[in-house]
Order: sequence, then structure tokens, then C-alpha cells
Amino acid sequence: MTSPKAASPIASSKPAGETESARPCLILASASPRRLALLRQIGVAPDETVPADIDETPLKNELPRDYAKRLAIEKAAYVANQRPGAFVLGADTAVACGRRILPKAEDAETARACLALLSGRSHRVWTGVALARDDVISVRIVETRVKVRRLSAAATDAYIASGEWEGKAGGYAIQGVFAAHVISIIGSYSSVVGLPLYETSNLIEGAGWRAQ
Repeated sequence: MTSPKAASPIASSKPAGETESARPCLILASASPRRLALLRQIGVAPDETVPADIDETPLKNELPRDYAKRLAIEKAAYVANQRPGAFVLGADTAVACGRRILPKAEDAETARACLALLSGRSHRVWTGVALARDDVISVRIVETRVKVRRLSAAATDAYIASGEWEGKAGGYAIQGVFAAHVISIIGSYSSVVGLPLYETSNLIEGAGWRAQ
């Protein structure tokens, strides 16, 4: 389980769920700078970021798709419970080789193990995105296939030395230097980075939230 983290206000705070314009606020239930940057890329600026303190351990025999969906919902619901009336966006990305969910690489040994599994083959990246407001939750699941070239020992060593893998699901960041090793992508690039923008935009607009 992650350590509890304080909310990070992006706009001035008002009574629960409200901004200065009296519209319901939008909260990103994540501490990920990548997800925040992706939202801003499409003109969506959350009023707050509030990381969800949940257990991200996969359940026994849980499939990657189900894992990403469950965590997205749990993150959104966790924060929505603390912010009545607010729109809360939660997301989770799982990198998978077959049925196996690759971990977030917190050390070089784990990163090397992930790269060895990804080398010379295709894998799937599942991202779940959920939008919650009180007890109402909408969710979308996005699948992307990524093909990685065979990684030489030198290429692996260089990537490990870059440190880019730290904290990344599957031990790599597609938006960084690892892009040199990606042969092809079938699906959503932004989903592999951490947030499927098309589906996220549709969720937000469909729920009636508008940037002002």
C-alpha cells in the first residue's frame, strides 16, 4: 500500500466539490505528473490532485484487464468518498505479458527482469480510467499492443543506467529514450503513457463537466 499523501491544490479551494465559479470541481486521483500533463494537453486542468491511498497488489489469478479496471474504479471511489459532489478521475495502467502483470520497477533488478520479458516480443498495455461523482462511476478500459525489438545486453545496460524506468509499470517509459526500442504500437499511445485521452475526454464531457 502506498503511503498517505496530502492533496495538491491546483486551484483555490472552496467548500467540498466547488470551485470559484460554483461549478463542480475536477480532481485527479493520482500523483502522476504524466497524467496531469496529458490532461492539460487536451485543455483539462484539474482543480486538485489527490493521490488515492489504496492497496495496488493484484488479486490471486486476476487478469491484467480486470486489474487495471478495478484499480481505476477504486482510486476514483476512494477520493470521491472524501470529496462529495466533485468529479474524480482515477486511472491505472497495467503492462502485461500474456496473463502476467508486470510490476512497477522500483529497483534495477526488477527493471532488468521486465525488460527481459519484453525483449523481442509484443505485449499488451491495459489502462482503466474511471470518473466518479458521489456513488456514480463510469469506466473505460483501453488495450494497446506494443512490440519491442530484441534488446542487446548493451541496450539493456544503457537503459538501466538512464534511470528512466524508476517507478514505471513494466520497467519502461514509452515517451522517453525507450521509444528507440519500440517497433510498433497498435492502439492508444497516450494510454501507454498513462491516460487514454480520447476515452477520458468522452467520460468528462459525457458527465457534464466543462472547463471554464
